[in-house]
Amino acid sequence: MPQRTRIKICGLTRETDVDAAVQAGADAIGFVLYPQSPRFVSPERAGELARRLPPFITPVLLFVNASPEFIAQGVTAVPNALLQFHGDETPADCAAAGRPFIRAARIPPGPAGAGFDLLKYATDFAAAQAILLDAHVEGYGGGGQSFDWNAFPWSHPLLNASSRLVLSGGLTPANVTDGINRVRPWAVDVSSGVEAAKGIKDPDKMLAFVAAVRAADAQHPCPS
Repeated sequence: MPQRTRIKICGLTRETDVDAAVQAGADAIGFVLYPQSPRFVSPERAGELARRLPPFITPVLLFVNASPEFIAQGVTAVPNALLQFHGDETPADCAAAGRPFIRAARIPPGPAGAGFDLLKYATDFAAAQAILLDAHVEGYGGGGQSFDWNAFPWSHPLLNASSRLVLSGGLTPANVTDGINRVRPWAVDVSSGVEAAKGIKDPDKMLAFVAAVRAADAQHPCPS
């Protein structure tokens, strides 16, 4: 049996895109609750969209330096959501919500991640369910940029790539297979790489992305 890389499609704003992402095979759907993002939805709108999700498809709420009150609004609107912190939040900030969360690591461009200490970052955020690897761009994600996939020792026990890393940043149907082969993450996260325009997803690109992930999985059987 091949391994099964989980797939999150982020930045959805329309019912039709939520339905198409589910049909394509997404395991998680991300809603951006960051007002400066072109993919922003309000907590109430995220709740409307999340109610379309069938069982076992996880809604994820993305926050950037949000107030506790705004985070609480999101949790109230989508009570079964996983939280994603994508700004400058400290470990204490992330834990304060009292909910399972994933933490984005914004990796600078350049060889070797420009000195970014991912091992220390993973230690600092040991309470996170996963570390999401994204490129450091203005606007806190969704910029269509990737980082140096050869920058870090993916086999290091602290990173535990088989269960704790989510690969993001500039992924497309054309390059996600290579990204999985290099990093071997638990999951991948795509936004701009499956869009027709910012916040508007392309159903064919989503299908192609999922197919490329499954093609990568077929190359890596699960350990016996």
